[in-house]
Amino acid sequence: MDRSAQFDPRLGPGGNGPYRLLRAGKERLIAAFLRSLDHPREAQEQRLQVILRATQGSRFGEAHGLGRVRSLEDLRRAVPVRGHEALRPWLDRVAAGENGVLTVDPVRQLLETSGTTGRPKHLPVTDAWAASVSAAQALWVLAMVRDHEQAARGKALTVVSPAAHSRSPGGLPIGSNTGRMHLAQPWYVRLRYPVPYRVFGMHPAPLRQYAILRFALQERVTTLTTANPSTVLLLCRRLQEWREALSQDLADGTLRCGPAAGLSARERLPLELRLRRRPVPTDWRPAALWPLALVNCWRGGPAAYFCERLPEALGADIPVREVGITASEGYFAVPLGQDWGGGALWNLGHVLEFIGDDGAPRWGWELEPGERVRLVISTEAGLLRYDLQDTLEVIGRAGNTPVVRFVGKTGRYLNATGEKVTEAQVSEAMRGVAARLGVRPVGFTARLRWGAVPELELAVEPPVGAELPALDRLAEACDASLRALNIEYDEKRDSERLGPPTALRLKPGTYAGWRARRVEEGAPEGQVKDPLIAVDEAEWGRVVQGAVS
Repeated sequence: MDRSAQFDPRLGPGGNGPYRLLRAGKERLIAAFLRSLDHPREAQEQRLQVILRATQGSRFGEAHGLGRVRSLEDLRRAVPVRGHEALRPWLDRVAAGENGVLTVDPVRQLLETSGTTGRPKHLPVTDAWAASVSAAQALWVLAMVRDHEQAARGKALTVVSPAAHSRSPGGLPIGSNTGRMHLAQPWYVRLRYPVPYRVFGMHPAPLRQYAILRFALQERVTTLTTANPSTVLLLCRRLQEWREALSQDLADGTLRCGPAAGLSARERLPLELRLRRRPVPTDWRPAALWPLALVNCWRGGPAAYFCERLPEALGADIPVREVGITASEGYFAVPLGQDWGGGALWNLGHVLEFIGDDGAPRWGWELEPGERVRLVISTEAGLLRYDLQDTLEVIGRAGNTPVVRFVGKTGRYLNATGEKVTEAQVSEAMRGVAARLGVRPVGFTARLRWGAVPELELAVEPPVGAELPALDRLAEACDASLRALNIEYDEKRDSERLGPPTALRLKPGTYAGWRARRVEEGAPEGQVKDPLIAVDEAEWGRVVQGAVS
């Protein structure tokens, strides 16, 4: 094995005071984690037994013969790799309130995130799954405090979504994983949060953002944590946009200006009881407003574009720490150093498999640095051999365990801020455009156009012998359809992390010419498809080159 890229977790007993205090209650977890890095196969085999105890005897377990599974290889023989849509019938039964479907353990709630079709994903939470995610998070926090003592000596501004916003047909709460994890923290950790939890459920988005900033501005914030760096940039823009209104509310100790002006007394007064007067700042950049020691967010994949813009927006080169390879489905890799470009696989969590270009599944200890692979997970919540469609790159090892970084979503997605717009959704959105405007284009392609605020751009070839409606109307109709199809796209548009889409008109014959070129290049004519999504500038150029009318 090539051991040239070794990462040291550095979780020993020495360190600053806050680190030693946090570490004192986690010796067993740390010892088990360090052993798992050196003995990943043993750790994953043990984790399989935990998962089998949760799933054997369930309807899914009986259908797949999990009672006969004893080893990791047995699991592969018993259960095929599935994407979310293939597993949806089982998940729908969970949402309907049926017990014992995927696991024999009770399902506590469902986590909502966008799917590859118009329907959102609703993913089950069980106690064993939550404990696995919590343990990984605890290690991440421990290493963060070790590297940044100042982070523990102030308030932690964490931007989350509500843990529950509705209920499934069977009565299960539906909400976000960030809110669930926020509420799951011990009381003494929650004391460090400057924003009351109820603020995260306020609507519309500008009101929620204004209230978040108003509460944060009266505190000594040392860390800012949110999954997407685009959210950090948005808050920076909002500070400048609302400086006059925030100045007035700070001087008066109130929540009555700007987007909060329309709050009723019933909504406002409980919040104002927690507000205090504060001096009005002169410099509204976060580095001047707070003794900010650290920003925690994603750094890999599309997030890199936004991270590059953080120093200017923050007003200083504040360290940015990777929060790990995580999703609503679980926690998969833990970064344990400020300079780590990725995270060590979480061998004590879910069972992890990886599929390379040859299509064959492998285990983590079989991977080599430099490889790019697709992640397949088996979790305590009953997602067995679930294709997450995340592409990871192996960048080294911690012990005998790969350290991986997130590259992007596998397949064709538009994903600037976590919206994950798929080809299926673009296609469905254009059906919505046809229904709204009575026009059916010959072809269309969407891409991300990067700017201060990213936006979707749509190239459209008019119907044969007909004209397109005004491009702004077409873009608005596409936007409305996508917002109805994809909850995360809707949220990013609502919060202005994504700008409104734009459209351009292509010359007649554009897609016929594109297909002809693909056949000339050797593609089977019967298999050539119009590119509904252009994943990079080169592909966009091949579609629209010389074809804009």
